Parts: sequence; C-alpha cells; structure tokens
Amino acid sequence: MTITSPHLGSPSSAWTDARLLYALEEVVEKELNRHLKVAKDWMPHEYVPWSDGRNFPGFFEDGEAWDKEQSKVTEIGRIALVVNLLTEDNLPSYHHEIATLFGRDGAWGTWVHRWTAEEGRHGIVMRDYLLTSRAVDPDKLEQFRMAHMSEGFESDNRHSMLHSVAYVAFQELATRISHRNTGHQSGDPICDRMLARIATDENLHMIFYRNLLKAAFEIAPDLTMQAVRDVVVNFRMPGHGMPGFERAAAQMAIGEVYNLRIHHDDVLQPVLRFLKVMEIDGLGPDGLRAQEELGLFMTGLDAEAAKFDEKLAARKARMAARAGG
Repeated sequence: MTITSPHLGSPSSAWTDARLLYALEEVVEKELNRHLKVAKDWMPHEYVPWSDGRNFPGFFEDGEAWDKEQSKVTEIGRIALVVNLLTEDNLPSYHHEIATLFGRDGAWGTWVHRWTAEEGRHGIVMRDYLLTSRAVDPDKLEQFRMAHMSEGFESDNRHSMLHSVAYVAFQELATRISHRNTGHQSGDPICDRMLARIATDENLHMIFYRNLLKAAFEIAPDLTMQAVRDVVVNFRMPGHGMPGFERAAAQMAIGEVYNLRIHHDDVLQPVLRFLKVMEIDGLGPDGLRAQEELGLFMTGLDAEAAKFDEKLAARKARMAARAGG
C-alpha cells in the first residue's frame, strides 16, 4: 500500500496526531468502505428467547424473585457474561474517547459513529438475553452498572492517537475471544449463538484497526513500533475498573474464558504475526529498541503462560481425582 502524504519521510518528531490523522484518512476511507460491504445488519431482538421472560418483583405483584437455578447458564458463564456486559455498558465513554481522538468529520467521523452504532447492539442484546433468560441477578447487574459507569472511563492510551489505534487492534480481538469463549462455556446454545454473532462484529472491528495499524507502520515505523511496544507491555482490558474485576478475571482465567495463554496465543501473536512486526527493518534507534523490547516481552509472557498452563493442569488433575474418589 502506498500512501501519498506531504509528511512522508519526516522525522518522528514531525508526526503530530493531526498529521497522522490526515495521512491515514485515505486508508480509513478505504477500510470503512470495505467494512460496510462485508458487515451484515442483524436484529438484536431475534437472538433473545422472549417466551422465557416473566416479571420480576417490584412494580408487578406477580413478580418472581431471581434464582440462579432458573437459568441453565454455568457459573463461569454467569461471571463472564456480567464482565462482558459491563464492559459494553461503557460505550458512551468509549465513544467520547475515540471521537475526541479521531474527530467527527470525514471518514474518521463516519467510522466513529458507525462503530458506536454497531457496538450499541451488543449491550442491547446481551442485557435483553440475561434478563429474559434470568441468567444473572438483575438487581446486582444494575448495581454493578451504576457503580462502573459512575466511575467513568479513561483509556491508558488517550494521550496518543497512534497508541489508541494500536490498543484497539489488540483489544477488539481480545473482546471477540472473550465473547466467543464465554459462549462456549455458558452451557446454553442460545447464549452461544448470541455471543458468536457479537464476536463476528468484534472481528471485523479488529480487522479495521489492524489494517490501519499496518498503514501506520508504513508511514511512521519508529513511532508505530514504540506505540505497539507500549500497548502490548501495558495491556489492560477496558473493564479493569469495574467492581470485583480482579476476582472475576481470575475465575475467567481458570475457566479458560480468558487467561495468559489465550492472551499470548490468540490475541497478541495473531496481530503481531499479521503485521510482521518482528521482521520490520529500516528502523531508527528508538524503533529498534522498541522492537527488541517487544520481542523480549513476548518471550517472557510465553514463559509466564507456560507456568499458568502447568498450574491449571495440576488443578484439573486434583479436581478429577476428587471427583473419582
């Protein structure tokens, strides 16, 4: 891909956010058009088992109190569904962040609004499913939502457009994997089908940002390498600020919804391989240093994931022994 820009060949210090936005506008338009051709409209209400719904206590005299036995969703599925939905609930904050960084005009603005509209479906269908199927405690879910959204959200990468593009290239894939694995572990085929539909959207969003990151490597390789290094080394999921996130994340790791091995193998590696990040040459001193540090980090993360794999295997063996005994 060749990008024509008056700033090509400029030193890293010349690449302001404004210049990068301008240089990448043509790529954004191309990727937006590609996205609109392949994205399929779908109706959230078609994925919800409405016939399972009934009144909750409160306004309705015939309301039936929630009990987890009313749903076929597994315990790990319930935990992951709450985390995934609370993450989606912060869409107003996410929209504010990317609209501020990317702007509301031209192809960038069109993408910002389209992405927000598509993401909005995810929260709608997940909440409708959870309440209709009684998969989670509705009172706790609303309490968590209020607490989480009242805290607000500030991205670790809000200081830099390039860091933000790098982050979402990985984060959209992480979200896709988390939704997909939650569906597999949920114990409910209806839930699995719904989350598979959401995961398809997230994958298309990942492709958009990944291709944008590829173009950024072509016009500002040193800065982009440093951004990728920073994002990968300091990566956190956007739901990290929600109530009880650490405990839920630990349970999701053990339940194989999202853990170090999945993060390394299914999220970071596929994007880095596609971009051929470790093969990029012609870098300056700062880019080379970032590339080397990225490689060392990935090696260390793989080792940490191997330790986690051993602990998880030992835990499974203990549980199997107890069940057999």
